[in-house]
Amino acid sequence: MSSPNGFSEKTVDLESRSFSLKILKFDNGCFVSVTEGSSKLGSMVVSLTTGQNPITTTVIPSKSESLFLKLISERISSRMRGIAIVSTFVQKEIDPSTAKVLMTEIMDIIQN
Repeated sequence: MSSPNGFSEKTVDLESRSFSLKILKFDNGCFVSVTEGSSKLGSMVVSLTTGQNPITTTVIPSKSESLFLKLISERISSRMRGIAIVSTFVQKEIDPSTAKVLMTEIMDIIQN
C-alpha cells in the first residue's frame, strides 16, 4: 500500500512465514526494509549507481542473506539510477523461491 509521501508497506505471507516490506522512496533512491516477525533493523547493504555498474558496500554484515541483500540493493539502485539502502531481519535463511517472490514484490512497489 503506497502513500503520497513515498512510503509503502506490504505484508507477504509465504509458506507459514510472514514478511513485512517497508519502502521509503526518494527522488534519488530508496530505503527498503524486509523483516520477519517484529519490526527490526538488521543486516544492511548500500548500493549506488551513477555509471553502468552499481557500487555496493556492506554496512552491517549478514550471516546468511548477503547475496539476497546485494541482489536487491543493486537491482533497485540500477533501476532508480541512484542510492538503495536495504535492511533485512529474518528468523531463518531465505530459500531461493521465497527470495524470488520477495524481490518481485519489492520491484513492483518501487516501479509504481
